[in-house]
Amino acid sequence: MGNDSTNLEVLSTRSGFNSAVRQIKKTISLVETIGGNNNLGDLLFELGDEDLTGERIALILRMLLVDKLGYRTVSSNLAEVISDPTQLADEFQKWKGVDLVVSYYHPELGLLVANPKNAEELAGFGGLRKRELLVVYAGKAGTPADDDCQKAAALAASLFEGSTAKAPAALLKGNFAVRKLKKAREEEEEAPKAKRAKAVKAKAPKAKAGGRGRAAAPAPVQEAQRVAAPVVTSAAPAPALPKGPVKMTPRYAVVVQNELFHNGNVEAWKRIVASYSAKYPALQVYIYYEGERILDINSLFKWGKVKHGSAIEFAVAGNEIKDVAKLQRYLAQGASHQFEAFLRGPVNTVQKLFG
Repeated sequence: MGNDSTNLEVLSTRSGFNSAVRQIKKTISLVETIGGNNNLGDLLFELGDEDLTGERIALILRMLLVDKLGYRTVSSNLAEVISDPTQLADEFQKWKGVDLVVSYYHPELGLLVANPKNAEELAGFGGLRKRELLVVYAGKAGTPADDDCQKAAALAASLFEGSTAKAPAALLKGNFAVRKLKKAREEEEEAPKAKRAKAVKAKAPKAKAGGRGRAAAPAPVQEAQRVAAPVVTSAAPAPALPKGPVKMTPRYAVVVQNELFHNGNVEAWKRIVASYSAKYPALQVYIYYEGERILDINSLFKWGKVKHGSAIEFAVAGNEIKDVAKLQRYLAQGASHQFEAFLRGPVNTVQKLFG
């Protein structure tokens, strides 16, 4: 009785009750859709619902794949680092005899789900880290799972661990082929519209020198050049953590050009990241050094270990990730003797580096 009351506490408030109802409706919708050639990873990717994260996705995986469809599972705390899991998609696409879903507990982004046959979905995992939990689900949709499904789950997990084993013939024949995602189709439909809009913009009359039209945008900053004097705006709000199904870029290395990554370089990086977060509040910048995530950029200076030639890594997470190349150029300059370009202006203000 005590356990029942604990589980139902969420229903005691209006917000909790409404949240539970929404979750039930979404789950029912997925129940009605899943089956045949509809992979759960694909459905979640297309749905793109920011409420279906973390524990809620875990519940759906258990309810639909394990309890309803009887999928076989194999879990693994990864022993190897895989920097680019998308390379596995080509192999998994050959497995037409079984349906596959993979969940990965990302240390920063939480629980992520993908159809491993789709490289675009696997790209959302970013690099796979050691000791993080990965679970493979294998089944046959409406048909009861068999021993081949168990073998498929175990083999898929081993491939994520770096194995090069080949799939048996029984896994290669069937109807579980990769289908084209709705999101991809929508983007293709929008491409011609964007192209036409760009052409119209190119034909528009340009403002003459000394006129009252809008000034032309500055040319991209080259890595070897200093940035222009930054425009300073009011203090930036705290960056919002990404919500919903998100993607994370690979880690990009920035090599320290100064003899030591000193306090000036640290302040430059803090201002660059603050400017990026102000422009893109829905994106999150993660910084790493020697494989560990850095929560406070100041610690890079305090350690005194980040010297000339050392590599500091960063990644960006969120939806519609933009300006990563520009961010990398600015961080490279901030790690060099040209860092002072980012220190102009009053303290506690944000430089307008990203437009």
